[in-house]
Amino acid sequence: MGAEIQLELTRVANEAAEPVVIFEHVSIGFDGIPVLEDISFSVKPTETRILLGPAGVGKSVLLKLATGLLRPDTGYIYLFGQEITELAEDELLQLRTRTGMVFQEGALFDSLTVRDNVGYQLMERGLPADEIDRRVHEALRFVELEHTYEMLPASLSGGMRRRVAIARAIIDQPQLILYDSPTGGLDPVTSTTIDELIIKERDLYGTPALLVTHRLQDAFTMSTHRYDIATSKTVPLPKGQTNSNTSFLVLHNTKLIFDGSVEALVKSDDPFLKKFLA
Repeated sequence: MGAEIQLELTRVANEAAEPVVIFEHVSIGFDGIPVLEDISFSVKPTETRILLGPAGVGKSVLLKLATGLLRPDTGYIYLFGQEITELAEDELLQLRTRTGMVFQEGALFDSLTVRDNVGYQLMERGLPADEIDRRVHEALRFVELEHTYEMLPASLSGGMRRRVAIARAIIDQPQLILYDSPTGGLDPVTSTTIDELIIKERDLYGTPALLVTHRLQDAFTMSTHRYDIATSKTVPLPKGQTNSNTSFLVLHNTKLIFDGSVEALVKSDDPFLKKFLA
């Protein structure tokens, strides 16, 4: 089957599938100050949504809402088909085990080895040590850091810590991955490495994802590149083509002002978007 036909079949199937995340008219504020107002969007299976916006606009708050770490003032949030705004904490924990999270700065445990950081949730579930070892090695191999297995986070560079965080997020084959500014604070070369790992995960496993970033380079790299299995490298798509399963959300002044494709984003006449993209 040709690649173009396969992409079209995937797009059609994705459009018909039940979303893994749904926000319906969600609002939240703190100390009487609105942070997000009337936010509605969804993330479907195999879909990567990239959430853009200036610093402090509420992008990380939105991720916390998506997993029930925060509860909205109004509106409804569905995770894997369950409305979560009124769920008890133990019910939320069960849903969170189906979600991988890459936190800002990696958020590794300094006192644990890379092995124990990556395998932490498997250890919490009481899996046999040999099974944990096998899966940790697989996850570290995916991010090309198998040699760090017995190292402590303090001995790793910032980019390496972020790659370990990705290994931890994918180790249990999540049904959704949330990335909170995965390239924040990194130099351009290291940021590109992180972007390429996210593309690799997207194209090899098709895990739906919601990715927060303020870096336009992240967004456009992920929409215009693909992972090539034959060469094990990230390569540009043919000129004029973009990844059909990657689309964009933009927050500004508490509102979601854009929801659509990269083509629609760059052609938008919205004054803020034109300035933001300049």
